[in-house]
Order: sequence, then structure tokens, then C-alpha cells
Amino acid sequence: MNNTQSTSIHEGNFYAIGLNYKKADAETRGRFSISETAQQNILAQAKQENLPSLIVISTCNRTELYGIAQHPFQIIKLLCEHTNGSIEEFEKVAYIHKNKEAVSHLFRVGTGLDSQILGDFEIISQLRTGFRQSKNLGLMNPYSERLANAVIQASKKIKNETEISSGATSVSFAAVQYIMARVPYVSEKNILLFGTGKIGRNTCENLIKHTKNEQITLINRTKDKAEKIAGKFNLIVKDYADIQSEIAQTDVLIVATGAQKPTISKELLYLKRPLLILDLSIPKNVSNNVTENEFVTLVHLDDLSTVTDKTLEHRASQIPMAQEIIHEVEQEFNTWAENRKFAPTIKALKVKLAEIKSNEIDFQRKKINDFNEEQAEILSNRIIHKITTHFANHLKDDSVSTSESVDLIHKVFQLSTK
Repeated sequence: MNNTQSTSIHEGNFYAIGLNYKKADAETRGRFSISETAQQNILAQAKQENLPSLIVISTCNRTELYGIAQHPFQIIKLLCEHTNGSIEEFEKVAYIHKNKEAVSHLFRVGTGLDSQILGDFEIISQLRTGFRQSKNLGLMNPYSERLANAVIQASKKIKNETEISSGATSVSFAAVQYIMARVPYVSEKNILLFGTGKIGRNTCENLIKHTKNEQITLINRTKDKAEKIAGKFNLIVKDYADIQSEIAQTDVLIVATGAQKPTISKELLYLKRPLLILDLSIPKNVSNNVTENEFVTLVHLDDLSTVTDKTLEHRASQIPMAQEIIHEVEQEFNTWAENRKFAPTIKALKVKLAEIKSNEIDFQRKKINDFNEEQAEILSNRIIHKITTHFANHLKDDSVSTSESVDLIHKVFQLSTK
């Protein structure tokens, strides 16, 4: 069956549009980053514009929209209207996948095969959140809901049956590896962590586990959030108002805030000794102007993605097994999707043939003495079943055009699927 066929005859095509770390640098990804408010606004507008389905995902490595539309521009426009990126900029770094290619892309993303760090299963929980938000707003039709469940199923299976997510490799782990490789006597250095969201928390755990450092200070705009984490690990918490004096005393500053604009700039820096700054945020939360200070070394998230170790080598060896699982689940979904396109036609055909059968049995009952109605019912039902099975098999055949065949069946039998 050709790949240009849509999710259903009337709804449109299934598209995956977006950009990721492969072609878009951190700066560009930052401009297309979708805040929680923007996500709600995109979904609300999609609802207003009667899109049958739309799923939004925005992480530090990618921004993607998956939706059903007549044309991909309907979805691209939504993204550009609610972010700081332009359509011209999007076209330079973006990808647009349609129908089966879009389905394959979502499977690769959801199973960690398309992640910046292979096998990073953080993405599936972000997708689940996206699926849930869209479903709550009525923006998941049967096609996208079935697809979402299939991707979650494949992800679980890969996690349970392969070792593609074995070992500790994540953005936070890569950051700690970087610090350990470049900062001598790291266990004795002052480390300041600014921002205690998910990446901040994970980095904090990895720092304690791998550096054995007990001089880690936390700062967060909302102090009680930092205190919760500090209590867990027995760390120091300082007020956001003290950030300038704390930076002056630190050797390593890790920034993992969720701000849309830089929170650290050269104006905050009064340094008398070298400072390594790691910016783990998208959009960037550390202004490039910090490098004007001679004591500063600035490292961004993208610079950490080159971390390779035995863990990643082992993960790569698991790719063929993961691909087999994806192929199996994806094929199952595609078969369901193809059959779904002509199911109303087969159903309508059965109704039409049952109508012909009923009229014919009525006619024969009046015409023939001792007419065996029970046998006639059994025989004609078997014939109807065989005829509809033949038609269904014909429509499943890859070498035929489903839409043309469906149109022909409708014309010949004068069917109504409404």
C-alpha cells in the first residue's frame, strides 16, 4: 500500500514536524523551545482550528509536533506563532515526515534510538505527558491514541528485553564525567548548583555519587524546592539573593534553570580564581558574555554530547535487537491503520449483501413450497462471509490502490458508510 495514503479518507495526513540536536544548534533550539504556557496555547489553537489530533514535545534536544492535518504548514505555523523562531529559520534546520515515515520517526524517538545519548529513556516520560495533555483536550483521535500506545509498548519491551539503557549515561552524568576529567582534586572543590529541576536533581545525585564532594551548595529561585533536595543529600542551601557572592567563592558552577532567558551574565561575576561554568539548560541560561572574564571556562550541553565510553559502546551493540522489536510493533500498528481505512466499506458491503439476501429469501419463501429458510440463511451467510473476505484481502494487497478500489466497491454496490 503506498505511503501517501492518509490516516483516514477524510481527516488528513499524519505529520511529524520539528528540529533536533542533529541540525539545530542550542541557540536555534532555544528559539523554538516551547514553554508550558506556549504548549497550552498551541493545543488550544489546534482545537480551535479543528485539527483532529496534535501532540507537542519540547526537550533540551528537540522540539516536535505530531499531528493530523491536510497540510504540514498548518502545524508548522502553530509552532512558529508560539515560539521565538521564524518559518525561514525552521525551514533551514527542520524535518517533515508524513504518514508511515512520521510513524517510524515517533517510534525511534520514543524508544531512545534517536536520542542525543543513545538509549536515553527520559524521552518516553516526556512523550507520555504530551499524549496525556492532548487526550485531556480531545486532541487524540483513535489513530493517534493507538499509535501512542504502540510506542509506549515498544519502549517498555526494549527496556525489558535489551540493555540499550544499561549503565549511567545522561546529560547530568556526562556533565559530572566532564568535571571529573578536567577538574583536579574535585572532591575538595567548591561546587555551586543553580537550578533544582529534573536535570539539576539528577546532576546533584551524580555529583555526590561520583565525586565524593561534600562542598556542594544549592541555589534555586524558589528556596523550599532546593531545601527539599538539600535535606535528602545533606547539602547547603543559599538564598538566590546571595548568588553573586556564592559564585565568587566557587570553582564549578552548574546552571540547570528552566528560564527562557540567560540567568547568569558577566555582570554577576567578580572572580579572583578560575571558574568552570556548565550550562545544562535549553534555551541557554548562561550568556556568552561571561567568557569576556579571563577566569571563565564555559561549557554548554552540546559540548557534553561527545561523551563516549564503554557504556555507549555496549548500548550500540543492542540496536539490532531494539530495531527488531520496533519493526514488530510498528508493523502491527500499520496493519491496523491500513485495515481501519477500509473497515467502514467492508461493513457497509456486509449490510448491503445482507439486505440482498433478506429480499431474496423473502421472494423464494413465497415462490417455493417447503422452502427451507434455515438452510438458505446458513448458505447465504457463508457466501456473504466469503465474498467480503475476498474484498478485504484485495484491499490489503500492497499492489492495489486502496482508495480507487474502495471508490469502485462503493459505486458498484451503491454503498453508504455514514
